Amino acid sequence: MAANEIKSVTASGIPLLLDDIDTDRIIPARFLRCVTFDGLGEHAFEDDRLQDPAHPFNNETFQNAGVLIAGRNFGCGSSREHAPQSLMRWGIKAIVAESFAEIFFGNCNSLGIAAVRATREALQQLAEAIHSNPAVKITVDLMELTVTCGELTFPVELADSAREALTTGQWDYLGRLLSAADQIKDHAGNVPYLNNFPTEV
Repeated sequence: MAANEIKSVTASGIPLLLDDIDTDRIIPARFLRCVTFDGLGEHAFEDDRLQDPAHPFNNETFQNAGVLIAGRNFGCGSSREHAPQSLMRWGIKAIVAESFAEIFFGNCNSLGIAAVRATREALQQLAEAIHSNPAVKITVDLMELTVTCGELTFPVELADSAREALTTGQWDYLGRLLSAADQIKDHAGNVPYLNNFPTEV
């Protein structure tokens, strides 16, 4: 399997089973002034965490989690790419939620974050399982379209286009560009107005 193909994600989980979590809460607006996305992870949910010391992202038990369990309409509000960037840089590799805001979902997909949908009952059972045993591993299988946590297994949903992009590596536009470096140089050499430019990539 190529490095950029995402067929499954296995990690411990972090439960945040709340509805209508908007991108302003995921990453507050004052952090949008950054030149790069570096360092955004430490500010994920910063205002919520300051207001609620018991917030899951403050809990040391969940600090190495890679699968976020969320509620309905996750990532609503403004379309800022900083929101999934902050979650990814915090360590989130997959999100299992009841539903997603459309633009947030698209941004997750373009970053290689598996954002899948599950029923409320499944999410509640997953959250309870994580609270009972924070070290338990959760597997989001994009080939079988299931999420497994210990003895629990539930079906999940993912749009066919997003599933294909993740499992084949097509989501990684930069990786695809770099893998075609030789073809790019060959093509550039045959373009008359580029002949005087270096073709090193």
